[in-house]
Amino acid sequence: MKPEKRFSVVARTRAAVALLVAGCLALVGLAVTGQASTPSGLEFVQVGHWVYNDAAQSAFHVDGSTSRVDARANVPAERGSQVVQGDENGYVVERNRITEFDKATLSVDESFPAPAPETPFVLEIAGGPYLVYRNAGRIVRLGDPAASVPAGGPLSRPVATADGTVWVHRIDNGSICELPKGAAVLTCTAQLPPGHGGGLTLVGDAPVVLDMTGDSLHRVGRDGLGEALPLGIKLSPSAQVANSAVGDRLAIADPERNQLHLIDISGLDQDRPSAKPISVELTKGSRFNGPVSSSNVVAMVDETRQEVLTYDSAGTLKSTTKVPDKGAAPRLTKGEDNRIYVDSSDGSHVLVVNGENGSVVDVDVDKEANSQTAGEPSSNPEPQPGGEPPPQQQQQQQQPQAPLPTQVKKAVAPPVAKATPPGAPRNVGSTSGDGSIKVSWSAAPDNGARITGYRLRWSGGSTQVGGSARSATVSGLSNGTSYVVTVVAENSAGVGAGASAKAVTPGPSSRPAGAPVVTAKAAADGKVSVSWTQPDLRGGTLVHYLVSATGKGERKLSATSTEFTGVTGTATVTVRAVTKFGSGAALTGTAGSKKVTVPVASGPPTITITGVRGKDSTLLVSVNANGKGAPATCVAEFFSETKPVACSGATTLTISQVAWVGAITITATIKTSAGTASDSWTGVPTVNGGGLFWLGPLALVGLRRRKDKELL
Repeated sequence: MKPEKRFSVVARTRAAVALLVAGCLALVGLAVTGQASTPSGLEFVQVGHWVYNDAAQSAFHVDGSTSRVDARANVPAERGSQVVQGDENGYVVERNRITEFDKATLSVDESFPAPAPETPFVLEIAGGPYLVYRNAGRIVRLGDPAASVPAGGPLSRPVATADGTVWVHRIDNGSICELPKGAAVLTCTAQLPPGHGGGLTLVGDAPVVLDMTGDSLHRVGRDGLGEALPLGIKLSPSAQVANSAVGDRLAIADPERNQLHLIDISGLDQDRPSAKPISVELTKGSRFNGPVSSSNVVAMVDETRQEVLTYDSAGTLKSTTKVPDKGAAPRLTKGEDNRIYVDSSDGSHVLVVNGENGSVVDVDVDKEANSQTAGEPSSNPEPQPGGEPPPQQQQQQQQPQAPLPTQVKKAVAPPVAKATPPGAPRNVGSTSGDGSIKVSWSAAPDNGARITGYRLRWSGGSTQVGGSARSATVSGLSNGTSYVVTVVAENSAGVGAGASAKAVTPGPSSRPAGAPVVTAKAAADGKVSVSWTQPDLRGGTLVHYLVSATGKGERKLSATSTEFTGVTGTATVTVRAVTKFGSGAALTGTAGSKKVTVPVASGPPTITITGVRGKDSTLLVSVNANGKGAPATCVAEFFSETKPVACSGATTLTISQVAWVGAITITATIKTSAGTASDSWTGVPTVNGGGLFWLGPLALVGLRRRKDKELL
């Protein structure tokens, strides 16, 4: 934790204190009513929900108990970003970037790259928050100590127990793994049978795995999976289990069969048969998100109809509420305050689902944003001469102050703790060199003891640098081989959690890419279609391609194809790959080019038959072909059509194997991209100075059959 971010009464604004007090009251209320487990120590139950509003380019805090917006942090980010909160900080999560802001001052602290270009699954729990990148198989803890933990493979939807343990299921090999609070390494304690699909849920704040192939539920223990509890129904592979049970029922949605099932799970802990499942019919043809459960309610989102549906444990529909936004699918999340939140895709509305009765309240974030500056701290008055506070501040100081709750007091003045191993270094990055990688990082939290050194580890080696170092170069690596370098800090209490840079591949620096293979195709209307393959980047990272055609300028493209229009004459097409090594300068590679002649037709083609003569059994048709500037093909027809041949100007078309005499009719046809034209000729051709012997159509057929037999 950064020293400047620690709680102090002076630094906290009234809005932040109100949030902390509300958090403490909510913690006490939830513990008394049994709606949520009380986290160990002095962890806060996060009250309310943060949402990112595209129009205002800000993160807004929605108080779930009052359904009002009470805080705003101005954080420019891409549309559709998520917001996740920890005890002191909030994080605006984009696909490629994460921006941290202070919940007290509502100001931006820093931004750092996201570990994978995907939308993560969010867990706001003790020791967190966590971002689970399911496709990339990586778990990121934004709390203290921060960590980026590889899972080794893709994951299904995770769950977390009240003590801050994250549970995940590996889709590829069926492993069930846990990441305890503060840990940096996964421990896999159980495994589904090979080829079985599954999902994780919580029953009584303990992990349970749904075996969708075996249609059964199992407790997850230290010795593996517990005894199977049959579901009593058959599930499709796309079935989705809720995050937790509602009473003695567990919700499982089966969108392929348009059903929501509520399974009796009392048989997991009692030696008695389960009650019959309750099945609720869902709207056919709709796409659903969920289910998500609170203490008494199951919520789902009908993405096709933009509706939020809530049910009780008996499957009774409690409410159906429209999501005002008509854009992309709404986002469905479970808050720590026993409420379920549904964000419109643009953050203009948040629907707050009451976790007790399933009622829904629509919070118009756009309206709140336009009507007030929610939660923004006011500027402090200037001090008076002589060190006296301004009159307004004097008046505030004279007023009796209500005592802060115990939890807040401890947050304001934390006791001196025993030193522990450092947290993970921040902002770890790497750039490639020739046989080397340069790694940089920001200081790791010292956790009460001075950082004495940093260790760098990679496949095949490790090295160590001093505690004041913020970069190091790893040498002796193989060019063309990908490496992931992990940095860990150590102090007198031990070695801390590691943080890894993105994989990079060493290669010779200042070496431009090779030439791409370019294919260009010209049409008669002045269009040139160009495509190319990625060349040898020679260890660099592709920035873009530079593509040009004569008279058409140069384009910067990331795709591998483009089209030029209005091209005339002879055009030269050039494609070059621009690459970059780390943060170095961009390098322009070798050009791959192709000359293309682009004829533009001035109009439809014409053709004229200028004469017909015979020679032996062959007719020679003389034509004058004009393609009007475009490539042309011509054919001649006399009962059968000749093969198309290229033609331009005076051209002779040959008709072979004919045996006719007397007057005949011949048709000649020209074809270009701009159209076709024909001309006919009728008369008696001169053959070898005399006339052809005319067999007639039937005799011709017989003659051809005889010739065919002679060839056999």
